Amino acid sequence: MPHDVRFITFSTDEAFLAELRQALLGLGNVKIVAEVDEAALLPQAVSQFPIDILFINLDPSPETLLPLVGDVVAQQRELAVFVASESTDGQLILKAMRLGVREFVPKPIDAHSLREAMDRVAGERSATKKQGQLINVVGASGGVGATLLASNLAVELASLTTGAVTAVDLDYRYGQVAIMLDVDPPHTLADLCATPEALEPQVIHRALVKHPTGVHILGRPNRLAEADTITAASCVGVMTSLTQLGEYVVTDGPTRFDAGSRAVMALSDLTLLVVQQLVPCVRSAQRMIEHWTENGYNPERAKLVCNRTGRGAGHLSLKDVTETLGLALYATLPDDWEAASGAINLGEPLMTHRPKSKLRLAIQEIAERLHSPEEPSTDEKEGRKSGLMGRIFAGS
Repeated sequence: MPHDVRFITFSTDEAFLAELRQALLGLGNVKIVAEVDEAALLPQAVSQFPIDILFINLDPSPETLLPLVGDVVAQQRELAVFVASESTDGQLILKAMRLGVREFVPKPIDAHSLREAMDRVAGERSATKKQGQLINVVGASGGVGATLLASNLAVELASLTTGAVTAVDLDYRYGQVAIMLDVDPPHTLADLCATPEALEPQVIHRALVKHPTGVHILGRPNRLAEADTITAASCVGVMTSLTQLGEYVVTDGPTRFDAGSRAVMALSDLTLLVVQQLVPCVRSAQRMIEHWTENGYNPERAKLVCNRTGRGAGHLSLKDVTETLGLALYATLPDDWEAASGAINLGEPLMTHRPKSKLRLAIQEIAERLHSPEEPSTDEKEGRKSGLMGRIFAGS
């Protein structure tokens, strides 16, 4: 899958910030990592979050903001900076370009011209830097099987590629990825986040535990108190470093909605949302999708995985689930508690514990689809047109 172009946007005008968000997300393959509305916060945001393009609205005071633009460009030489203004004054444009601004975007924004400018930057980035894919697995509620899927998906992807695959536990307090694969990491995510300035490849490799299947594992902190020391910026820095060193990073993502989780969502190439055919679970998934949408995340970048299907009467139908959530069904995982519980208790991946089980084969198929993606089916495209509110909870 093509990698998204990562943006930070800046504007003191909230209305333009919303307009810019809509324009950028309408281009596709765009991630808005952060939106900034105070000039004093811009240098910090740029230094903390890895991005491709900084987009600055110069209005209503271009002459006031230009020195800030110059400072950012001087400190971030590899960063592409776009500026926008209603002014067409040649002297203003000349000053901006002399400061190192990459593109001067006149208002109103022309989507076609913006796309061309963005594609030029994306082409340069892809030619100079190989970037792995970040796949974020999120459970709509506890116990839906997100950790089982994340850990086994990483194992399956590792069998399909010679590139590095890393499984990362982002449940800072109660994560179980390391336990699922029966490893006891001497170093954890907290250790890497504690020294973000020293994230050299050898430092990262020392913090990872390599499983016999080839998967590298980065576990959650060993002590509960360490969870509070992990900042959004440091976590994103670690995730970015891992994607630069390998082909896939699979996270067992958090269900919390703090700055760290939003940053990981923005950075992810793909989110697998795991649900079960139960009303409370679907309600939770619905709230999550609504929150994502309110915070500028495009739900079309999420894929729906329904776990423990085929359990008989008393459950919502798959059609009920997809219509309610407005997401097409990407994959189903069969109800195979015997294989799942055995693998969990023994700390073995399904690939070695029950290689021919239906559950293992279903996860293997997801890995193959992610590794060799095809065009979405007609059903998937149609499913994306559904609204967030389905017929199940229309009256709630």
